[in-house]
Amino acid sequence: MKDILIVPQYIPDEDLYLCHEVPTVQAEPEPVEESKEIIEFLNEKGVRSIGVAGFCWGAQVAVSLAKGAYVQAAVLLHPSLVTTEDIREVKVLIATLAAEIDRTSPPALIQEFEKILVSKSEVPHFVKIYPRVIHGWTVRYEVNDEKAVAEAEEAHAALLDWFGKSL
Repeated sequence: MKDILIVPQYIPDEDLYLCHEVPTVQAEPEPVEESKEIIEFLNEKGVRSIGVAGFCWGAQVAVSLAKGAYVQAAVLLHPSLVTTEDIREVKVLIATLAAEIDRTSPPALIQEFEKILVSKSEVPHFVKIYPRVIHGWTVRYEVNDEKAVAEAEEAHAALLDWFGKSL
């Protein structure tokens, strides 16, 4: 059975990846429960290596799955609604790709995430704050802006690299 990567709105190769758009409703159990059902289904099919990526509010779903060790790796991209307490409870490999210009999850908060993760030697992690980009830069950019496209593609490559190393 091939490894499965759950990444909202991204299918690089349909034979290798399953796409499930994670609902972005914070504080509602449905998105997390729906994701758990998908993971349970995949586990029943023999899949044992699952990663989840959460963009913006979807990061809250991804971190919830990482706290419960339902997945083997997680990536949070320009996370929203993720707290330091959430990060303290993470049990699996986790990467955070954040924007320098972000009122939702400012660099100071992301640096707190990193401090917490550094103190948890049992949880491999990667944290990067991308300079001069705004919240949402990985999915909301002008496709004719070469610089914006390159910045988004750099983050997409980091996401895939993290999963490649982690799963």
